[in-house]
Amino acid sequence: MKQSPIYWTATCLLIASCGAVNTRTVAGPVIFERIHLSDASYESASVADVDGDGYLDIISGAYWYKGPDFTEKIQFQEPMPAGEYYDDFSNFPMDISGNGYPDVVTGGFFGGPLRWLKNPGPDSRELWEIMPIEQIGHIETTRFWDVTGDGHLEIVPNAGPDVYFYTLDRDEEGTPLGTFTKTMVRRGVAGHGLGFGDINGNGRGDLITPIGWLEAPEDPINGEWKWHQEFNIGYLASVPMLVHDVNGNGKSDIIVGNGHGYGLEWLEQRIENGRRSWVRHQQQPNRSQFHDMILADIDNDGQLDLITGKRYRAHNGMDPGADDPVFVAYYKINGGDFQEYLIDYGPADRASGVGIYFWVEDINGNGWKDIVAPGKEGLYLFLNQGPADGLDDE
Repeated sequence: MKQSPIYWTATCLLIASCGAVNTRTVAGPVIFERIHLSDASYESASVADVDGDGYLDIISGAYWYKGPDFTEKIQFQEPMPAGEYYDDFSNFPMDISGNGYPDVVTGGFFGGPLRWLKNPGPDSRELWEIMPIEQIGHIETTRFWDVTGDGHLEIVPNAGPDVYFYTLDRDEEGTPLGTFTKTMVRRGVAGHGLGFGDINGNGRGDLITPIGWLEAPEDPINGEWKWHQEFNIGYLASVPMLVHDVNGNGKSDIIVGNGHGYGLEWLEQRIENGRRSWVRHQQQPNRSQFHDMILADIDNDGQLDLITGKRYRAHNGMDPGADDPVFVAYYKINGGDFQEYLIDYGPADRASGVGIYFWVEDINGNGWKDIVAPGKEGLYLFLNQGPADGLDDE
């Protein structure tokens, strides 16, 4: 795997001299402006137009930050504290009540239920009503995929040994009804790590665990999911594990990070004589705690990139590499020879990781995808400024 250094503007030539201030970085072919939004130590964040004013807002922990400048923050919930954590391991926006405004789905590891928070509308500044979905125990984090293939997202928690999902109930016109139906896929095959994507190329989304994958039937709700125990990751895997054709040969591979130790790798899918096997390719053995990962075209070259970073103090400093610098990075996949571009790097009082649930979206409408990075080190926004070609002319 190739690595590239981080470059800073003249105001911040050495990462060690930078505080939690707004700075600019050149990461490969693009420039990022780093904005420190808050010292709050919530580990999840998302983006949505919370109040319907046409501007995207940032949602993180107890607050949503009003766009377009994010200087005003409005409290909408009170996540339960648990030591260094808060019981708030996702902040996914989804209109569940049917009133046209995004509600927020969350849940956590420390006793709170899988739940959603009801958005009362743009004029309210009260705490949102808590709407429990189910008390399911320790939720590592929650993902949101179109498991049924109907164009709507399901809620898929990574919680315990079982694999299951929740479908939002809708009326005949497709209006959300505010309730969910649970589908149990399989018991006893899950663990720390979860993914979704079409493994066998039949057009249906399969579910991936650290010890194998579940093949989706034609009817994902009523049909039987076939279990394929074809690999064993052997560590606390990232959530998500990403399904992607890494080497461009038409077969889906799996990208996975070590969520609580060192390592980033991809599993190459091979089929010989009708039998499927997986070959592991280590890409980044020198960085730790790849807990969350996203595929997106961050440099607008038409190819998906891997965006990820470190989850700071994921196990309260008990993980291998816990004292290493935090970082935010993207990787050019390059057919399996990942090229790293650091966006932020340094000690946690001066730089950012990506927490347990970060977000990538063009938040300011300039055509380039930005990164919202929460974590115990604070909440940061990395605004993608586009090409770095003209930097020397400024």
